[in-house]
Amino acid sequence: MPFVITSACIDVKDGACLDGGCPADCIYTGGRKMYINPDECTECGACALRCPVGAAMLDEMVPEEEQEFIRSEELFFSETLPGRDEPIGDDPGGAAKVGKIDADSEFVANFKK
Repeated sequence: MPFVITSACIDVKDGACLDGGCPADCIYTGGRKMYINPDECTECGACALRCPVGAAMLDEMVPEEEQEFIRSEELFFSETLPGRDEPIGDDPGGAAKVGKIDADSEFVANFKK
């Protein structure tokens, strides 16, 4: 099961998960939060260990009230996001290659804390 980034990251985006955290380079920076590509995640858990707000967790550990974040993580890569011409895709080659994506899944864009 891949890791997921939940609501605690929204409008925080601390970035500790990126600083020596993810050896797979599968954490992408969106407009309001970070996203883990479920197809690139190796389930090493480094992101969860480094996340200061506890937002990164295995998808099977996501609490009931945060379950929509699992689907949102998938849609971030499979749907065409605002300001883009095509989806990021299942295997875009790593976050460093793609760079910051100043957009979010519809669910996250409209999420109210």
